[in-house]
Amino acid sequence: MTVTATSVDQPDQLEPRPSPGARGGRILRLVPAAASALSGVLLYVSFPPRILWWLALPAFAGFAWVLRGRSWKAALGLGYLFGLGFLLPLLVWTGVEVGPGPWLALVAIEAVFVALVGVGVAAVSRLPAWPVWAAAVWIAGEAARARVPFRGFPWGKIAFGQADGVFLPLAAVGGTPVLGFAVVLCGFGMYEAGRLIVERRRTRALRPAAATAALLSVAVPLGGALAARALVSDKAEDGTATVALIQGNVPRSGLEFNAQRRAVLDYHARETHKLAADVRAGKVPRPDYVLWPENSSDIDPLEYADAALVVEQAAKDIGVPVSVGSVVEKDGKLLNEQILWDPAKGPTQTYDKRQIQPFGEYLPLRSLVGAINKSWTDMAHQDFDRGTEPGVFDIHGAKVGLATCYEAAFDWAVRDTVTHGAEMISVPSNNATFDRSEMTYQQLAMSRIRAVEHSRTVTVPVTSGVSAVILPDGRITQRTGMFVPAYVVQKVPLRTSSTPATELGILPEIALVLVAAGGIGWAIGSGLRSRRAGDV
Repeated sequence: MTVTATSVDQPDQLEPRPSPGARGGRILRLVPAAASALSGVLLYVSFPPRILWWLALPAFAGFAWVLRGRSWKAALGLGYLFGLGFLLPLLVWTGVEVGPGPWLALVAIEAVFVALVGVGVAAVSRLPAWPVWAAAVWIAGEAARARVPFRGFPWGKIAFGQADGVFLPLAAVGGTPVLGFAVVLCGFGMYEAGRLIVERRRTRALRPAAATAALLSVAVPLGGALAARALVSDKAEDGTATVALIQGNVPRSGLEFNAQRRAVLDYHARETHKLAADVRAGKVPRPDYVLWPENSSDIDPLEYADAALVVEQAAKDIGVPVSVGSVVEKDGKLLNEQILWDPAKGPTQTYDKRQIQPFGEYLPLRSLVGAINKSWTDMAHQDFDRGTEPGVFDIHGAKVGLATCYEAAFDWAVRDTVTHGAEMISVPSNNATFDRSEMTYQQLAMSRIRAVEHSRTVTVPVTSGVSAVILPDGRITQRTGMFVPAYVVQKVPLRTSSTPATELGILPEIALVLVAAGGIGWAIGSGLRSRRAGDV
């Protein structure tokens, strides 16, 4: 009998085992991906409430390491991982009450911008003085994120993580674009300097032009920040005003706090009456005006007499005008409005919020969102409308600019209050829907940047905390806790001079976007010429 061996018995048919070297190679190929994501996490850790602003520098040094010399496909993926590492933890508060779906969707979209920035940085990394071009590319990405989609989402601008940092005075030079550019440039410059040192030790070759560019990339931002300190001042230029902030607190945090709108109104009135009693007792000075937060009276006092009576009694008790945050309906339009309520004349001036929050105050793609989760469309059954005019209240000669909550993230929404005469700025806010998340501290840092950017006192009255007074040099002089009723009274400087940032407006951002475009164009042109030369 003849026996035939089966294929199983044939050694050449067995699956080859990967060698230890091959496995090590695969692990090594994952190192850039892990480093990119971890660099993004490091950037997140540099943001408030932590005072670790300097971590942004090694974060961008790491980002430069993983991107330099990469193909556009690799840079796209590595940039996306950096964006996820940064934005996933930074924006986790967006899912506090509505679950992880909107949070993950937002991060997935926003990280695309960072991925495209990664492609741009990789492209310009082959150019002379590449840290300059690369830092400009980052700012171009921020400029795009601040405008699209749905009128933009500037949260996570590098400038907003620098309220406690040495670069802060640069906000007065050119606003958030210049401040952010300096930080990113310094981080990229640190990497390039380190790379050249390693190269010098390995090859004994020195490249003076590259070394000079790397050193200047670090030295110029630091030197510029030191020189810009001359622009920062907290001196009064048009006298002072004594201002009071009321934090009434809310019955409970979360989306359902609106179900107890009358309680929220009563809480803010009660804290104002307490302030009035303390003024009469000589415990605190009488303020010139009182600032309530956004949504402090979601019962429209212009429409409902009982709400009007509560506000009127509080204003008369304290004896000075009160700015009340309310939700009002006019001609079928729903508006997020600040109302100045005079104790003798009643409502005299109003400001309607202009930069309203997508998926918070209005629903883009409403039919699609409803198909995904009908409860979201039920909660936001009517969209808010946008105001059209800058908000500046004239209160007995003091001009108070208004940027309501979300508007503090947008350069233009704060700047035009100053160009329309604001001598101080108020950012009435409502963070109750985000519980005790980092959101309120991130937003407070934005207001500190705005104070230095425009050399104005900034007050932040919040329904549930943290309410604060910020001087024009960015220092917080008084602040409340979270989810406690409280008031703050302080004499603050009124200022009329303009910083270069106020005067220049959008021009520094445009200039940096053009630098980025020029660098990318140069890199593409150089690549095409190299290919042609190779073909020849």
